Amino acid sequence: MELEEVKRSETDLDKDSYFVKNESVMTSSLDVLTTLSSSKRVVLMAKGDLIPNAVAVANIVTENMLKGNSEIQNIKLDSVISEEDGQMISNIEIILIKN
Repeated sequence: MELEEVKRSETDLDKDSYFVKNESVMTSSLDVLTTLSSSKRVVLMAKGDLIPNAVAVANIVTENMLKGNSEIQNIKLDSVISEEDGQMISNIEIILIKN
């Protein structure tokens, strides 16, 4: 299995990327649903404490909002050591596609 580095910057996002923020999971899910309806593919990205929110958004979109019409194509995980305090920060990238 080949490891791929996960993008970590909000400035490097392309048009089908969504960086999960510290806001309501339903608000994020609606934003992702809007993006997914126009582009057929969205990449959810989160880091640190926001990873559970990204997983929840992916589940809400695929299991509730677009049940049977979307799926999780790929999940990438990565960790980096912060230069400021030396702590390890995890990152996730979840690729959702609309069938």
